[in-house]
Amino acid sequence: MVYQVKELSNGIRIIHQLIPHTRMVHSGFVLDIGSRDEGEGQEGLAHFWEHMAFKGTHKRKAFHIINRLEAVGGELNAYTTKEKICFYASVLKQHWGKASELLYDITFDSIFPPKQIEKERQVILEEMAMYRDSPDDCLQDEFDEFLFPGHSLGKNILGTEETVNHFSQKDFLRFLHERLDTSRIVFSVVGNISFDKVLKKIVPLLEEIPTKTSSHQRFAANSYVPKDTVVYKEVTQAHCALGKQAISIHDQRRFKLYLLNNVLGGPSMNSRLNLALREKHGMVYSIESVYQAFTDTGFIGIYYGTEEKAASKARRIVLRELKRIREKKLGTLQLHMAKEQAIGQMAMAEENYVGLMLVYGKNLLDKGYVDPLETIFQTIRSATADELQDLAMEVYDESQLSFLTYLPK
Repeated sequence: MVYQVKELSNGIRIIHQLIPHTRMVHSGFVLDIGSRDEGEGQEGLAHFWEHMAFKGTHKRKAFHIINRLEAVGGELNAYTTKEKICFYASVLKQHWGKASELLYDITFDSIFPPKQIEKERQVILEEMAMYRDSPDDCLQDEFDEFLFPGHSLGKNILGTEETVNHFSQKDFLRFLHERLDTSRIVFSVVGNISFDKVLKKIVPLLEEIPTKTSSHQRFAANSYVPKDTVVYKEVTQAHCALGKQAISIHDQRRFKLYLLNNVLGGPSMNSRLNLALREKHGMVYSIESVYQAFTDTGFIGIYYGTEEKAASKARRIVLRELKRIREKKLGTLQLHMAKEQAIGQMAMAEENYVGLMLVYGKNLLDKGYVDPLETIFQTIRSATADELQDLAMEVYDESQLSFLTYLPK
């Protein structure tokens, strides 16, 4: 697929992909601001801002924001990650004008009403409590601190009860003033609408935004030390995590690591970890291996739950599979099947146009371009068994792994 890009004088970029065979248009603002950009005492502020964007602008109150697209069958949403905040919407193409104007309004003209801050504060505290009651989510959040100790990448995106309880209107306004950079904002559009129509509607709005630069800089996480910790909690299973830091989004080997991770513990039922722990031994309901890339680092993580009495054996099996992928090269047929599976999964992901729209925005921010799918496929197809084994020796080095285990009290 061919995309188009336009950069405005204030640095904001618009990226567009025409999909003529759909009735929908998906669009959103992707901002290069995330929880890693929070300072001391600001933990959770980016996520809180995402919530508050829906709570009032100079033109609209919260009800009018919520009802604007819902009334025409559309969806308005947002999310915060370690490095990005996204505000996005999906609507029938005839309602896209409403969606684009609303997205502009909540992204750039929120007023953070103090009464709404107090209401939403409680909502976020309830969200935090919900995650604490979910051992899987809690485990992954706490494990981030193992992977990035003392660094903002290791902090919980939701923040802490202490920080969330003290945020006020001036904190949001100051954070936007210090972090907003118009050269680090992308408006992404994917759907049944021409690039000309997109520009005609959105450019006059975006050109009203003055050029804004931020002096904020991100610092690399470089204090990782492997650790092995057991925590006793009110759980019925042993919940286990292991992993380490890995390569960044700018490393040319990232798609090969995606391939390798897919073989080990990707979403397919035939992943090695799923076959070993679930199909062969019946020890887990699910097990996943993830590779997450950031702009200057990344991590691999393996997560699963099992009976407390089986926890030691499950860990040995996981480590055995890691040793196997390090020490034994993939055979010709294995490698071919792994490549075809990974390529098929990526092709299916492209059919998710909301995800495609967000990927376009993030890639343009992170790399300045979007990798064509065929280029990614070619990179995967070119991977050799030797290259993958060398990468496995580095990424799945057992001596560098950290472990976090929740056991029943």
